[in-house]
Amino acid sequence: MAQLWGGRFKDKTDQEVYDFNASISFDKRLINVDLAGSRAHVKMLAKQGIIEKSDLDAILSGLDSIESDLKAGKIEITSEYEDVHSFVEAVLTERIGEPGKKLHTGRSRNDQVALDMRLYTRERVKGTDRLLEALLSSILDTMKANLDTYMPGFTHLQKAQPITLAHHYGAYFEMFRRDRGRLHDLFVRMNECPLGAGALAGTTYPLDREFTASELSFDRPTRNSIDSVSDRDYVLEYLFTLSTVMMHLSRFCEEIIIWNTNEYRFVEIDDAFSTGSSIMPQKKNPDIAELVRGKTGRVYGSLMSLLTTMKGLPLAYNKDMQEDKEVAFDAMDNADKCIHLFTGMISTMKFNSGNMAKSAMNGFTNATDAADYLVGKGVAFRDAHRIIGELVLACIDKNKSIEEMSLEELKNICPKFDKDIYEAVSLETCVEKRLTKGAPGKAVMKEYLAECEDYLKNNKAL
Repeated sequence: MAQLWGGRFKDKTDQEVYDFNASISFDKRLINVDLAGSRAHVKMLAKQGIIEKSDLDAILSGLDSIESDLKAGKIEITSEYEDVHSFVEAVLTERIGEPGKKLHTGRSRNDQVALDMRLYTRERVKGTDRLLEALLSSILDTMKANLDTYMPGFTHLQKAQPITLAHHYGAYFEMFRRDRGRLHDLFVRMNECPLGAGALAGTTYPLDREFTASELSFDRPTRNSIDSVSDRDYVLEYLFTLSTVMMHLSRFCEEIIIWNTNEYRFVEIDDAFSTGSSIMPQKKNPDIAELVRGKTGRVYGSLMSLLTTMKGLPLAYNKDMQEDKEVAFDAMDNADKCIHLFTGMISTMKFNSGNMAKSAMNGFTNATDAADYLVGKGVAFRDAHRIIGELVLACIDKNKSIEEMSLEELKNICPKFDKDIYEAVSLETCVEKRLTKGAPGKAVMKEYLAECEDYLKNNKAL
């Protein structure tokens, strides 16, 4: 078929060059936003008297028929066309004749593809936000059900202090809450319409850019025509946000993988989100968690690829920018799938609260509280720190937890110990007396859960 730009050329483009240059294999997913942008554009052209009302009606009818036939499977977007934009214009002109040739009036493929990518990315941002909203809701459900599920908190992957599962999950609630905030901030920044920027310098046609922006639910037209067609920072910002989401998912997955080991046995992953071994019949592998962890690097790669593509480009549009789509689409698809499957996995996990509490007790997570107990008895903190260190060594030697040591054994280490030490170092006491804002104590956690519920109620998805 003849190319949209063919008039300048005498000879036919080499087929290998044509295939290398074409983007139809991946930009065909932009068909719906391309049709929407074309509808808004021709409505504006008719409003401004640039095309006749009869042309508008014919073009709109033709665009509708293309959309309908695509949905019905009557036509297919094939490699016969260079890109999705040439497909629409060629099929439209074939169907309605001369009016179809007026579709591109006052428009360049530069501002057209910029519009399509912005419209498509905007919808994907909304979709990711909905997925994160569902994930946060699942995390909150687990938090509400586990205010009394005691477990060890960790630093350096070493048992540190006792917390609750609700408190642990709250850390991830905050991470994904911030990720949603980044999406919402991005949405505001990117919601400007580039249509009407032309190739780079606008056009001599009397376009009404405010009209097309409003038709497509943008807040305003973009402010500079060169910038409109030559940057993809909103895609980069989205990929950065997706990379951050994936980093948070990957950290969460790493912990679930550890918790799922025979050595920990904190969680039982549902069969629906596990796989087995081809040779070892006893195996139940956390493959979904491992794949989410693995795909994080893939999303990172998309971000770095596009950053590298954009870093040396002069203004305005360059063909290099066609490389934004494949990496962006791959990152969007993989990140959204990971969020969705991860939410299903954690929603069906079961927790072994007995093993979690036992692990906290056997890991001396109450050692800091034992030191605080001695401080309360008048021992200087540095001395108390040393005494509890000696106590922990004695416990290890006797294969006991602090609670399992007799009062006599405790007094042999420090005479300040008394029978109230046992209540002071119980998991419940260690957790419940931590009542500063953000701590795991039940009273402050209940306040926090109420705030989380309020957040989800008042911050619906975009």
